[in-house]
Amino acid sequence: MNILILGGGGREHALAWAIRQNPKCDRLIVAPGNAGIAGVAECARLDIQSRAEVLEFAQENAIDFVIVGPEAPLAAGVSDALRDAGFLVFGPSQAAAQLEASKTFTKEVCDACGAPTAAWARFTDAVAARDHVSAQGAPIVVKADGLAAGKGVTVAETVEDAHAAIDAIFDGEFGDMSVMIEEFMAGEEASFFILSDGTDCLAVGTAQDHKRVGDGDTGPNTGGMGAYSPAPVLTPDLQDQVMERIVRPTIAEMARRGTPFQGVLYAGLMISDGEARLVEYNVRFGDPECQVLMMRLGAQALDLLQACAEGRLAEASVTWADDHALTVVLAASGYPGSYGKGSVIRGLDKLPESSFQMTFHAGTADRDGAITATGGRVLACTGRGATLAEAHQRAYALVEAIDWPEGFCRRDIGWRAL
Repeated sequence: MNILILGGGGREHALAWAIRQNPKCDRLIVAPGNAGIAGVAECARLDIQSRAEVLEFAQENAIDFVIVGPEAPLAAGVSDALRDAGFLVFGPSQAAAQLEASKTFTKEVCDACGAPTAAWARFTDAVAARDHVSAQGAPIVVKADGLAAGKGVTVAETVEDAHAAIDAIFDGEFGDMSVMIEEFMAGEEASFFILSDGTDCLAVGTAQDHKRVGDGDTGPNTGGMGAYSPAPVLTPDLQDQVMERIVRPTIAEMARRGTPFQGVLYAGLMISDGEARLVEYNVRFGDPECQVLMMRLGAQALDLLQACAEGRLAEASVTWADDHALTVVLAASGYPGSYGKGSVIRGLDKLPESSFQMTFHAGTADRDGAITATGGRVLACTGRGATLAEAHQRAYALVEAIDWPEGFCRRDIGWRAL
């Protein structure tokens, strides 16, 4: 099977690493890829948001299966163009991808199907949004209503902070977007990943992300500074509750609207007093959650994604080992604000690469044989073990072996469970 993965981050490196282990994979291409991905797959220069360019590439390279990694090509309708041309694709249609691309759309779906979520209001005017916050008080949540690479959310502790977040969004920090104001939900956050083929659903894993940049969950939100799997807070009973009250009603409502959802549904949840409410949906694997999920799934990941794309989820199942995985993100100094690019990362060639220790690349490039940093989140040092403590030790051992003075990481990934 010739497989094309669209994307070039840590999520795509983890997907490529797992898929390459499956004997069904004959040729693996990742576009655009990165320096780490080049070690397990061919990398191709490609505008992955261009329907015509991706379609032409897939045809010229006799691709059998396309896996769409990030959200932007989904929102651009690349999966639709590929399906219309007869390709097998993992990833939702442009219409179904609105579950991530439009927070208003998601809230309307939740309201229609009765899925529990935060109270909300949408604004296209800064003055009205500020007035609403002043009336509601703080803490309160301010969101950019669109794709913002995981950074468009502010949990405002004060009314003044909320006003500043509103002004930043309307000043175009994330592009031309409206603002959603949500009720603040207290509790413990967790991520739940479910495959759907439009009719059937299959839970494929839980994880907890660390969004804040600093130890102790301090500082601004980021795209994610680390994660671990499984998430102890998502007990089997709670997973069943989420499937019955949130996920299956959502999938049924999407089908009723004529926009069936096929792909991975990433449910961000808030857990409090044994009850779960939906924070938001994403329509792709999370990053860095994908890294810990793929470490635990391994080669079976390809079989699951293929069954989903072919509408065979009813006959699929997940085989979980009794294990744990933890990943630590190494980011460029200054992230999530302004940061430098081009610094050299040393020691990567001496790191172990196995099903128990793996360093996934997110923002790297090979410049004349030197691996350089090209992004904010650059590496994800990932460990797997029989216990979370063992996975933690293996992940941080990788961190310590990397020579990169211009980088930093959190030192407390997994602290809730540990």
